[in-house]
Amino acid sequence: MILEVAILNIKDGSNCEFETVFQTASSIIATMNGYISHELQRCLEIENQYILLVRWKKLEDHTIGFRQSPEYQKWRSLLHHFYDPFPTVEHYKIVN
Repeated sequence: MILEVAILNIKDGSNCEFETVFQTASSIIATMNGYISHELQRCLEIENQYILLVRWKKLEDHTIGFRQSPEYQKWRSLLHHFYDPFPTVEHYKIVN
């Protein structure tokens, strides 16, 4: 399993709209091959910051399967205009 981690900084005054739109976007990512689960959490200390955690079966399910799909273009059009700056996405695996 691969854990995708993205820190999302949302433009001022857009939190409520972002959270609503994210619900729609969630249904897009949940249909992708290799998708396991995801969660979005809001930071308590920094008002406009969220963390997105997505679990994938393998790295390529995210980097190729999702990112190179038509579904990603829908995801992008729904969410990317909320970010300032654009998030860095990193991937992690469990250490045995």
